[in-house]
Amino acid sequence: MDGIGHGAVHRFAGAVQAGAFMPKITKRFVDTAAPRAERWIAWDDDLPGFGLVVLPSGVKSYVVRYRTLEGRDRRPTIGRHGVITPDQARDQAREILVTVGRGGDPLGDRREKRRGAAMSDLFGRFLEEHAVVHCTPRTVAEYRRVVEKHLRPMVGALKVEGFTNQDARRVHYALRATPGQANRVLGVLSKALSLAMEWGMRPDGLNPCARVKKYAQHSRDRFLSVDELGRLGAALIQAEAAGLPWVVDETKPKAKHLARPENRVSPLDPTIVAVVRLLLLTGARLSEVTELQWSHVDFATGTLALPYQKGRGRRPHVVAGAAMDLVSRRPRVDGSPWVFPRRGDPSRCISREVVESGWSRIRGFAGLDGVRLHDLRHTFGTTASRSGANAFQIRDSLRHANITMTARYVNADLDPQRALAEAVGNTITAALTGRKADVVSIAAHRRGDDVSG
Repeated sequence: MDGIGHGAVHRFAGAVQAGAFMPKITKRFVDTAAPRAERWIAWDDDLPGFGLVVLPSGVKSYVVRYRTLEGRDRRPTIGRHGVITPDQARDQAREILVTVGRGGDPLGDRREKRRGAAMSDLFGRFLEEHAVVHCTPRTVAEYRRVVEKHLRPMVGALKVEGFTNQDARRVHYALRATPGQANRVLGVLSKALSLAMEWGMRPDGLNPCARVKKYAQHSRDRFLSVDELGRLGAALIQAEAAGLPWVVDETKPKAKHLARPENRVSPLDPTIVAVVRLLLLTGARLSEVTELQWSHVDFATGTLALPYQKGRGRRPHVVAGAAMDLVSRRPRVDGSPWVFPRRGDPSRCISREVVESGWSRIRGFAGLDGVRLHDLRHTFGTTASRSGANAFQIRDSLRHANITMTARYVNADLDPQRALAEAVGNTITAALTGRKADVVSIAAHRRGDDVSG
C-alpha cells in the first residue's frame, strides 16, 4: 500500500458506509462528475480514504477520510479541483494516510494549531507578567499605549507560533511616518516575542524582529548654555516674587477687557519652582522628583534615595549641598509623605501635568521656547562632562543602566572638540609656514582664558 499502514486502511474501511460509490478518481472522471440535487461523494478504488466531493453548486473538492487511534472520524479537505489536480491531491492524501498509519492525526494537529495562543494573548501576558512586575508605572502605561493603539489592532489576531519576520516588518513599515514611534513599537514587539519563547508559546529561535532595520533617528541632545541658565535663573526668581506674565492672545475680542499689560502677572506655585530647581541640581527625571518622599531623604549623609536604573529599587544618591538645602526648606505637611505634595490634596504628589504647565510659563518668560524639562537632565550631564567628570562618573550620577546612554551626554558638548581642533590646526598651520606654533592648552581654552597673546 505504498507505505501506508494497514491500520489506517482498516480504520478507513470502517468509516466508509456499505455500498459507497468507489470509482478510479482520474481527471476524466472528475471532469465528467455531474452535480446532483444533493452533495455526493466518490471514493477512490485505488487509494482507500481518498475521495471527491461534488456539491450541488458544481464545486468539486478532494478529501481524505480516516479514523484516529481514539476512533474519531476525520475528513479534512485537501483542496479544490482546478486549484490542484487529481494526482496532486492523491499524493497529499497518501502523505496524510502515512501519518495516520504512524498514529498521527493531521486534522487534529491542524485544529490544535489554529487554537494556539494569539498575539493578543501574548500582549496581555507581557503586560501583566512582565511589565507590571519589572517596570515603572510610567513605563507600564507607555507599554499599554503601544499595545492598545498599535500592536493589538495590527497583529493581535495572528498566532504567536506563526508570527514571522514579514509580519514584524509590516508593523514597522506601517508606522514609517513617525520613525521614533515605529522603532519603539518594534522594541515592545521584540520583547514580547522573546518572552513568548521563554514561556514556551513559540519554539526557540531567531526573534522575528531581529533582522528588521530600525529607522534612523536624530537624537535631541539639547542642553542650556551659561547664558540660558542665567535667563532661567532670573525667570525662577521672578516667578517666586512678583509672578510671571499671563499668556494672552491679544487678537481675541475679550482681550480688551483684561487688566493693563503691566498688571497681567500672577505668582507661580512655589512647589513648581522648587521642582524645576531640584531637577537642575540633581539631573533626576521628572517623576523621580515629583514622587520624592521624606523617607527618601537623608540629611545626615546628604543623599536622596532616587530610583536606580529606572525602577530597579532605590539607592542613596549623593547630591549637591544646594539640592539638600532646597529640600530642607520645603515645608512638611502633616500626614503627607511627599516632599512636593499636591495643592489641595496633600495625600498625593504634585502631578507632572501641573509641573509641565508651570514650566511652559517659565521657559516662555526666559526665552527658552522648545526646551523640555528633560533637557535639564541633559544640562546636568553636559555640565558634569565640562567639569572633567568621566563617562563612568556621569553614568552613576544619572543612574544609567549602561555607559552607552551616558555617551550622549558626554559627547553633546562641542567645546572640547572645538578646542582640540583649534590646537591641532594651529600646530599644523605653523609647521606648514615654518614657524613655531603658539601652544595653548585645551584646559585653558575651556576655561575661557585670554589666549590672544
